[in-house]
Amino acid sequence: MNTTKPARGRRRAPSRMERAAGRAAALQKPRVVLALLLLLALVSVMLLDGYLRSEIGNDARVRDGAAYDEVPRKILDGGPILTFADGTAKTQSVPKKTIVLTFDDGPTANWTPQVLEVLEENGVQGTFFMVGSMVSRYPDVVKTLVDQGNEVGIHTFTHVDLSYQSTARLRRELKQTQLALAGAAGVTTTLFRAPYSSEISAVDNYSWPVYEELGGLGYTSVFVDTDSDDWKKPGVSKIVRWATPKNGQGAIVLMHDAGGDRSQTVAALGAYIKKMKAKGYTFTTVSGARAELDRAAAAATTGARGTGGTAGARQVPGRQADAAAGAGAGADASGAAQAAQRKATGATLYEGRALVYAVAFAEWVVPALSWFLVVVGVAVMGRFAMMLVLARRHHRQRNRGRGRGGPFSWGPTVTRPVTVIVPAYNEKECIANTLKSLATSTHPIEIIVVDDGSEDGTAEIAESLGMPNVRVIRQENAGKPAALNNGVRNARHDIVVMMDGDTVFEPDAVHQLVQPFADPEIGAVAGNAKVGNRDTVIGAWQHIEYVMGFNLDRRMYDLLRCMPTIPGAIGAFRRDAVLEAGGMSEDTLAEDTDITIAMHRAGWRVVYQEHAKAWTEAPGSLKQLWSQRYRWSYGTMQALWKHRKSLTDRGSSGRFGRVGMPLVVLFQIVTPVFAPLIDVFTAYSMVFIDFRAALLAWLAVLAVQLVCAAYAFRLDREKYRYLAMLPLQQLAYRQMMYLVLIHSCVTALTGGRLRWQKLKRTGEVGTPAGVS
Repeated sequence: MNTTKPARGRRRAPSRMERAAGRAAALQKPRVVLALLLLLALVSVMLLDGYLRSEIGNDARVRDGAAYDEVPRKILDGGPILTFADGTAKTQSVPKKTIVLTFDDGPTANWTPQVLEVLEENGVQGTFFMVGSMVSRYPDVVKTLVDQGNEVGIHTFTHVDLSYQSTARLRRELKQTQLALAGAAGVTTTLFRAPYSSEISAVDNYSWPVYEELGGLGYTSVFVDTDSDDWKKPGVSKIVRWATPKNGQGAIVLMHDAGGDRSQTVAALGAYIKKMKAKGYTFTTVSGARAELDRAAAAATTGARGTGGTAGARQVPGRQADAAAGAGAGADASGAAQAAQRKATGATLYEGRALVYAVAFAEWVVPALSWFLVVVGVAVMGRFAMMLVLARRHHRQRNRGRGRGGPFSWGPTVTRPVTVIVPAYNEKECIANTLKSLATSTHPIEIIVVDDGSEDGTAEIAESLGMPNVRVIRQENAGKPAALNNGVRNARHDIVVMMDGDTVFEPDAVHQLVQPFADPEIGAVAGNAKVGNRDTVIGAWQHIEYVMGFNLDRRMYDLLRCMPTIPGAIGAFRRDAVLEAGGMSEDTLAEDTDITIAMHRAGWRVVYQEHAKAWTEAPGSLKQLWSQRYRWSYGTMQALWKHRKSLTDRGSSGRFGRVGMPLVVLFQIVTPVFAPLIDVFTAYSMVFIDFRAALLAWLAVLAVQLVCAAYAFRLDREKYRYLAMLPLQQLAYRQMMYLVLIHSCVTALTGGRLRWQKLKRTGEVGTPAGVS
């Protein structure tokens, strides 16, 4: 048999763990993008809804009292219909004894249908100048309106005074409203009425260029002859009287089907139509009135019967509308009444439908999110209240003195030796400090260092210390759960303490940690993990999180007897209980949560020992922090899913499923996933609605969190100076944690898998005395 030696310089083949990590990294990038896209979609929906409600881009300025010397006199003295045939301004007046009913600011879901009902009962058609944002919100109303033969016109998309706006904004307002009409009713229109306009004599030097631009685009601008002033709610009789033209003149009459309570308008409309019909008036639309004028002009022109001489001079799109309007006396009355409208086709139609669908989605999503925000807010505040109450009770129970009931005790002092298991993978920076801290232990211990295939000399460093109670066990790289299981199998004592290779124990940590085992019902104990490298911004943020979140949570869960996680940095177990549970499982990335739930289901109690303190090195960069928390949150989801049948467990072993799992799902997954809504809505309110009110609300929530954090620091006897970082933590760190959790949820929903990820260590956490 021949053997082939590897070529000189050939690169080492990646290990199984390295290949798995590479595959995991490749899978995570698309999921990060998907998580960010979901957040972007939420923000986009909110911005769209805010734009529709004039919370975004709203300009409430209304011009008044400007000069008009640049406006042609014939326009100021002309009729209420303004066109620009061949670029020349021309006005028209409504024929005598003719009423054009126009309605502004709609549609609405309440008042517009009532107006339509009155018009239909009286056989009258009207012209509705609609706000595009309202059209997109109530497309069914617009469809009904057009189907009944009424006419639509543009009243901008956001109801702004166009005299203050740029040409680009003007065109955008027109296009968006046209798209809304196309999506709602399948039509476009050439009629326009500017918000805040009235009679044509009110045109000034600022608004005249706007009408010239509109004319150049082929729009017909429609003004008012008679204003009912129904928006003042003066009463039915005054609305009818103010809307009545004088001396039998024709008139374009202004009413409103939106903008508040329009019950007086609806009541006055029927009475007004009957009154004017009794006086011999006829009712038509703007296009209907223009058709009458065109027919009269055609009849007065010698030899021009059947031609559209007047209309033929108008340009596209006005030319098309006027040509249809001037089709002659035999033209269909409904067609003449809607001659300014065109059937939407092509891209305009499909873009319009897309807009309407997007608005419908936003109209459903934003209110739903608002209600859910209330639920999330109540859950968050409820969690704070529960943590404060139960943490205080836990502290008083575990630290009571010689008063009533005597001092707290777990039972007879536990003094027998225990085994400390230190899983280590490339921990050369930390392993010496870890073992030296254990050497000062006040409790008799055996130390087992399980070297998980380290390539940096970790095992050699451990052996070089020459500590008599330290055994080093080497194994091929198989992951932390396998290393812990190896240590449990080789342990000589019935209690095993598990810690991380970067953790430093206080001298009495082991002794304090094992005292609860005096109670035979207790199978596992969670210690008090603290951040050692807390003097950096990231470290301070995590320090606050550890003290406020993790330890307050553990006090609460301890009292409720449903502790979800024993921290990998410091935890103790009965050796037999671990073996009976199958050891540390590799099924999840959160082997500590997995084994804790398994202990609950086996009927053991799991408690929190606040006096057993260990100092751990927290991630020193945002990238490492993301990696760690991503693994934690995703592993927790895996563990909960693995033990989902605990929901149906009975007796004491089912307590975690009945109490703990719902609380973990609510407080550690559901609430944090949707908590960004609070920040998104707060930022949105600050920018677009009421900055002061939103800021005060945010400060109030921050104050509640500060109270909780201060109490947590008091219980753990920590220095309050780190709380100065809390506001910045809420603005930056918390948002990152939300994104991590959302990322984890996306990974779980898409069926992704993660492997163990090794964090880079510095070894800067030394003895506890050196930690500030």
